[in-house]
Amino acid sequence: MLIASPGQGRQYFSDIKPMKTSSAFFLLAVFLIASCNTKPESVSEVDYKRAEKFLRVNTAPLVVGMISGQFWLPNDILVYKNSKKEGWEYVKVSPATKEKKIVLDNEKLAAALLKFGEKEIKPNELEISNVDFSADGSTATFNVESKRFKVDLSNYELKVADLWKRSEHISPNGKLAAHIKDNNLWLRDLETGKDTQLTFDGQKDYGYATNNAGWIKSELPVLLWSPNSDKIATFQHDGRGVGEMYLYNTKVGHSKLEAWKYPLPGDSLIFRVERVVIHLGPKPKIVRLKMQADMHRSTISDHIAAQSGELLDAEWSTDESQLAFVSSSRDHKSATLRVADTSTGEVRTVMNETVPTYFESGSGAVNWNVLKESNEAIWFSERDDWGHLYLYDLSSGKVKNQITKGNWRVMDVQFIDKEKRIIYFTGSNKEEGDPYFHYLYSIGLDGNNLQRLTSENADHNITWSKTKQYFTDVYSTPATPPISVIRNLKGEAVMELEKGDISNLTATGWVAPIPFTVKARDKQTDLYGLMYKPSNFDAGKKYPILNYLYPGPQSGSVGTRSFQPARGDKQSLAELGFIVVEVDAMGSPGRSKSFHDAYYGNMGDNGIPDQITMIQQLAATNPWMDLEKVGIWGHSGGGFASTDAILRYPDFYKVAVSGAGNHDNRNYEDDWGEKWQGLLVKNPKPTALGDAGKKVDMEIQKAKVETSYDNQANQLLARNLKGKLLIAHGMMDGNVPPTNTLLVVDALMAADKDFDMLVLPNAGHGFGNGRYFTKKRWDYFVRHLKGQEPPSGFVFAENVK
Repeated sequence: MLIASPGQGRQYFSDIKPMKTSSAFFLLAVFLIASCNTKPESVSEVDYKRAEKFLRVNTAPLVVGMISGQFWLPNDILVYKNSKKEGWEYVKVSPATKEKKIVLDNEKLAAALLKFGEKEIKPNELEISNVDFSADGSTATFNVESKRFKVDLSNYELKVADLWKRSEHISPNGKLAAHIKDNNLWLRDLETGKDTQLTFDGQKDYGYATNNAGWIKSELPVLLWSPNSDKIATFQHDGRGVGEMYLYNTKVGHSKLEAWKYPLPGDSLIFRVERVVIHLGPKPKIVRLKMQADMHRSTISDHIAAQSGELLDAEWSTDESQLAFVSSSRDHKSATLRVADTSTGEVRTVMNETVPTYFESGSGAVNWNVLKESNEAIWFSERDDWGHLYLYDLSSGKVKNQITKGNWRVMDVQFIDKEKRIIYFTGSNKEEGDPYFHYLYSIGLDGNNLQRLTSENADHNITWSKTKQYFTDVYSTPATPPISVIRNLKGEAVMELEKGDISNLTATGWVAPIPFTVKARDKQTDLYGLMYKPSNFDAGKKYPILNYLYPGPQSGSVGTRSFQPARGDKQSLAELGFIVVEVDAMGSPGRSKSFHDAYYGNMGDNGIPDQITMIQQLAATNPWMDLEKVGIWGHSGGGFASTDAILRYPDFYKVAVSGAGNHDNRNYEDDWGEKWQGLLVKNPKPTALGDAGKKVDMEIQKAKVETSYDNQANQLLARNLKGKLLIAHGMMDGNVPPTNTLLVVDALMAADKDFDMLVLPNAGHGFGNGRYFTKKRWDYFVRHLKGQEPPSGFVFAENVK
């Protein structure tokens, strides 16, 4: 039977002669039955292949002129890694002479590796990692897979490099390596290989330099080398009495149980650290600081160690006679600056700052510094609602003057010229345009002569030379490729390094994300986000909406405002026929303190009211956005938030995909929940849970509120599920234990709700971008939000990254 389009139908039926009523009804019935039996249009394999084309593994090689590694050598010589059409190159430049030359010859290096017994590798396909250069630039060390080599760049002779281990912490002079053995700290001489034991009283759950925050753990010791490599600041890590977490793998036969210390909010005991200074030499000496144990806390992270294993919130004086550090309270509300005598262990308190919610010393970097030579300290504070720097007297602990001020924030203190009393720092929110763009500034310690050193309206990434006379500036926007230059201390461009070229990328049909600005839930505050449209966008069509979110509170959904050829798989999802949107909601960092505090104590908010109003505003001006078909997804904190969204706002979000969510922070590590939700209180007075979703909130209010964490527990909302939910977790997730997801699953089953669950045996926390789960997520949205069938048997050609 002919089934016409609506326009054709009118003409088709006008040609039919009048018939009896019964016959007319019969024809109409047949027509309707045929229409109902027609399968919805499928998303084709061609669509999936086009989507795959926009994953990072395929887009990154198409961008030329992107710098991905920088090495400043002494005498202001720079070596950097640059992408080119044929692969990559390492370039050596001198800003003084403007000379530029290739420093690593890929053909010679590939040939040298072949002679050394490695398999034949085409020069443009050579993959090396962990590259480093000697101080004079004459040699380079690098990894090829798991092997480490050292190459003489004058003749390309290779030898196996000194085998440093990922579990070792190398000294500044490159001669010593600290490592943990049998709960004690040891030192290895990298020239002789000799091992020396430094501590002797370490024991199980009470070892030295232990790298365990519960959610993350490592064999790499946590410590801070002194400038001259003859002292180590570290701690004895007290986990005695702390509760454990358990995981078990999937295998034939007996599973292997993994058990480790993992404190939770409300636990009576959490990790403590007893600070020590170790003096090296023929007879190592341990000086234990004369103070009570500190809580395992830092002012910028839920760990006391950086990724490199460097001890956070600690700083040596130049002469190594004192160690400055900050002690943070368990609830993160109180931060105390202290100075210790490294010879005697005597500790003096300089000053304290206590705030109503949580104290941070910066956004991604510790921004306090002690200037022993001038008896001063630089302190970062948000006391006037913006992140600014203050100059303190080190003896009295009193403020001398405020260094920076205004409705903008300091992001990262980069360099302090102590002689000229000038501080160089990155800042945001000060210039016109996107408030998340970072710029470099300088200012006197007296608060005068503020200078902007990077003028382009873009996001600027800074790397300093060792002499601090030059810095590289790589600037870009989400839509424009990077330009990299070397500048002097006045901000003047000394020489251009590379200019990003995306012509090969755009030739594939790639389209840049579209920046937008909307109002927050308060109808006053501006929010900034990105929109992704299909490369074959048709304004005459109606597109379902996909909302990506990561609620933070330690970061936002959008991430860096620098150029990236792919931002996860957001453009790929757009290619499947969706409009994808993301926004940094209230409650995320990078703006004012009040903006960041928006849902302190109520993590069940997750910024979702701002996500919803963002989508509504965009749809009001873009009729091709279908408000009746809105989906949401996220991983980790985003997995928590996406499930929360479909349960708390079941009439708005129709489909959700949730990966590795910390659905109830009583089952997640203590530092996270106690910083953003506060200390766990039993039987608190009921409090309002936000303006939006009041019906759901009131249902929770009527129920017995047992703890101050009830307002963020997704399992308490399970009865509200209406749409389609895919909830997933890796069974070896040592970051967010799988019990977080199983709590929600148990509640959904008890409420007789239909949902989909994916368990990934032996998978850790980072499965969200893996090929299997990515494909599963694509299929789920196509099937349940578009109402179409995904292609059968599609397999990614490359690994998903």
